[in-house]
Amino acid sequence: MTTRRSEDLFEQAKQVTPGGVNSPVRAFHAVGGNPVYIDHADGAYLYDVEGRRYLDYVMSWGAAILGHNDADIREAVIAAAGRGLSYGANTEAELWMARIITEITGVEMVRMVNSGTEAVMSAVRLARGFTKRDKLIKFEGGYHGHSDSMLVKAGSGALTAGTPDSEGVPAAVAADTLTASYNDAASAAKLFEANPGQIAALIVEPVCANQGVITPREGFLADLRALCDQNNSLLIFDEVITGFRLGLAGAQGAYGVKADLVTYGKIMGGGLPVGAFGGRGDIMRCLAPLGGVYQAGTLSGNPVAMAAGMAALTKLRREPAIYDRLNSMGDVLREGLRQILKDARLTDAATVDGTASLCCLFVGRERYRAFFQKMLSRGIYLAPSQFEAMFISAAHTMDQMRETLEAAAWALK
Repeated sequence: MTTRRSEDLFEQAKQVTPGGVNSPVRAFHAVGGNPVYIDHADGAYLYDVEGRRYLDYVMSWGAAILGHNDADIREAVIAAAGRGLSYGANTEAELWMARIITEITGVEMVRMVNSGTEAVMSAVRLARGFTKRDKLIKFEGGYHGHSDSMLVKAGSGALTAGTPDSEGVPAAVAADTLTASYNDAASAAKLFEANPGQIAALIVEPVCANQGVITPREGFLADLRALCDQNNSLLIFDEVITGFRLGLAGAQGAYGVKADLVTYGKIMGGGLPVGAFGGRGDIMRCLAPLGGVYQAGTLSGNPVAMAAGMAALTKLRREPAIYDRLNSMGDVLREGLRQILKDARLTDAATVDGTASLCCLFVGRERYRAFFQKMLSRGIYLAPSQFEAMFISAAHTMDQMRETLEAAAWALK
């Protein structure tokens, strides 16, 4: 269900922006219809340009873990903006943000960037510079942003080099990215064996959140840690989604496996564009100006973004019970959806996956298309893609979980 004004705005946008959007999934191609245009947001709700309210499970793709327009973050942003928006120089806020991240995650050093894509791109370059190797292992279906070496899908077999998953990516770049199967450490081991002394790093989303929210099987992440140690390669955790969501220490804390490099985004900016990568001090010191790996950014450590991030992380650190509430709501939502599938006799064709405050109802593309539109008509805003997660925030309530389950039972009839 799309409002008339949203339809009009989308038609206008298509004249000046490719596809009418600044990020492809917003075009609603996978779910049909035209995208909803949002006017403002507060708490767990979005409000479109005609004033219609939606219970939001996208939450700025996970960034708004405290809910939209959180008062503490808003006040921090206003105060910082009052002092100036950007200096292109060092600020005390950068220092305090770095201290917070190192203290709660265990990484020894961290550098700020402007997005998750930039964080991954920089971490991969750093890994290659540190190891003096070129090849990289990633997992099929794992999303690590849109830098060239990450836009690679699997070849015809586990040992084949990757092929570009986007036009404009040189085959030579893709050839250095090898693809293994998630939750199958043996597939990664074969790549190490076939490329001895050539693998700079293995990068993994500890919890895959772009193909149905797949959690790691027991021992999988530890096996990857061991493989990297055995081959003198670096282990990179892409925690753009899981960082500060599975707990303050992210997936490293939740699963008890320490990575050499970690990438962050989403939550650490409190809703503003930001990212970071960090890890072992000896690796991070290879970055310019100390080392020969170049990485830079005019707006990196932007004072307004740092203020928002400090407010968000400080609140999560001060109120650890937030995670208990988030995880409890996640449990209720997942178990409720599983019961709905059982009652509708859809368990053979659908599944519910997730962990903590992440959830995905996987019902197949065509059924999801209809499900999405029905839920939207009931004022519930889901990701316009079957493969994305539902994100729960601290602004959500148990009553809203029940409201969502009631709507889902109706939408899946």
